[in-house]
Amino acid sequence: MAAELTAHELIAKHRPTLDQALEAIRTRAYWSPHPEHPKAYGENGSLDAAAGKAAFDALLGTRLDLGQPGTDDWVGGEISPYGIELGVSYPHADIDVLLPAMKAGQRAWRDAGAETRAVVCLEILKRISDRTHEFAHAVMHTSGQAFMMAFQAGGPHAQDRGLEAVAYAYVEQVRTPDTAEWTKPQGKRDPLALTKRFTPVPRGIGLVIGCNTFPTWNGYPGLFASLATGNAVLVKPHPRAVLPLALTVQVARDVLAEAGFDPNLVALAAERPDEGVAKTLATRPEIRIIDYTGSTSFGDWLEANARQAQVYTEKAGVNTVIVHSTDDYKGMLSNLAFSLSLYSGQMCTTPQNLLIPRDGIRTEEGPRTFDEVTADLARAVDGLLGDDARANALLGAIVNPDVKARLEAAAGLGEVALGSREISNPDFPGAVVRTPVIVKLDGAKPDDEAAYMSECFGPVSFAVAVDSVSGALDLLRRTVREKGAMTVGAYTTDTDVEQAVEEVCLEEAAQLSLNLTGGVYVNQTAAFSDFHGSGGNPAANAALTDGAFVANRFRVVEVRREA
Repeated sequence: MAAELTAHELIAKHRPTLDQALEAIRTRAYWSPHPEHPKAYGENGSLDAAAGKAAFDALLGTRLDLGQPGTDDWVGGEISPYGIELGVSYPHADIDVLLPAMKAGQRAWRDAGAETRAVVCLEILKRISDRTHEFAHAVMHTSGQAFMMAFQAGGPHAQDRGLEAVAYAYVEQVRTPDTAEWTKPQGKRDPLALTKRFTPVPRGIGLVIGCNTFPTWNGYPGLFASLATGNAVLVKPHPRAVLPLALTVQVARDVLAEAGFDPNLVALAAERPDEGVAKTLATRPEIRIIDYTGSTSFGDWLEANARQAQVYTEKAGVNTVIVHSTDDYKGMLSNLAFSLSLYSGQMCTTPQNLLIPRDGIRTEEGPRTFDEVTADLARAVDGLLGDDARANALLGAIVNPDVKARLEAAAGLGEVALGSREISNPDFPGAVVRTPVIVKLDGAKPDDEAAYMSECFGPVSFAVAVDSVSGALDLLRRTVREKGAMTVGAYTTDTDVEQAVEEVCLEEAAQLSLNLTGGVYVNQTAAFSDFHGSGGNPAANAALTDGAFVANRFRVVEVRREA
């Protein structure tokens, strides 16, 4: 296969970016090569806002032919949470044909080496970045995110996470040298001498099982970690969020072909309604790596049944915030209100349980009772979302009927501190938009425990009255240990309380944010600096992204010869 993009050209183009990424993961300082602002696009081959929207519109009602082998049907049926039928159809694969075709290109991909694989991956990411406006509409109309969030989280932030995975993959592969000369002295006899060669070899085919809410942000780390370590990757999108990952596969296949590699190293596995192809694929012997984001029940099933594969899961947790005291009461309320509202709480990092002493908290404005804190937080959310245009820009749309049903049922679980209201979206009359609900529960009542100790995914939060700080710490520990947590937050002006919360999070392996009152929120993480999940509690068995996330996607094989 003739290469239009040579390894030398790609290294010259992308090695500086790779080096910057390597430095970023070493220092954990802020860095990103992908602009967050929409106006930054439109030059050097990238699509501006109008061109990106036109490119997305041109996809609607079309057949996305990826040219991959084994296509036996065409499937689709995505309906935007904003009420638009996308009408895009995708290739349905005969797995018995596709999987052998994917394996065929792995030898050349393996032999290319870590650096070449890394820069090919960076070229894929660069081309995706150039189409960020187009991808943003695809993410928006499959996930229900508002446009700006879809643009940032589905675009540059997702691309950052993909690049971060490539950087970690490169570090782990070059940790062992390519060759070594080994000499062992034997006293008066001639020394023993061997020449050794070490080759990173892929496990096999990686399977990425996509999610509905963050198809690119959650999909890119596993996709690029597996690809950069020499594995072929089969992408199985969520049936309601196929388009962003199908476009990703299309770009990857184009770049691989132009670089002289088999495009079938990356392929799509779209499915018919209710086909359940994820279970079938997950237990195929050819599948040796699985990346999954979604429900705890299916994540547990994968971990128990996909025994032939290395399985990386991000499942569900019950995220908790302890509210003990603050010296910036308004800042705390504003920060929490935004965290509860962003994308209608449809994030694995959104706080659910707010543990507040029933006797109240200390603030710079004086003491506030439990009821006053919950009422003030309700007013802060109302104030944030009082303007419908701003509310639509923050809330997006409810992603599926299950979230809407949970939201409506939550009001019956306890005293409602903040009721949910319906908001119309003038641009998309079919969108289901709802403000958050806050329900007051009592941490001492067994009947309430069933509610707050279960994940209620969506715009639902519980203000849980606790007897004391020690009671809040005990409940936090039990929640993380039994249910898991992607995030933990705490507000306190007491050094001893702060240290106690930190100790719980260290012991239970939960990521902690303390006293956030400004423009950083507990449910946001930055690539190259923040770890998303820890891999140390039931919410996820891996962290995005660290060495452990990539190192077991390949093994090192040694060949020894006498010198």
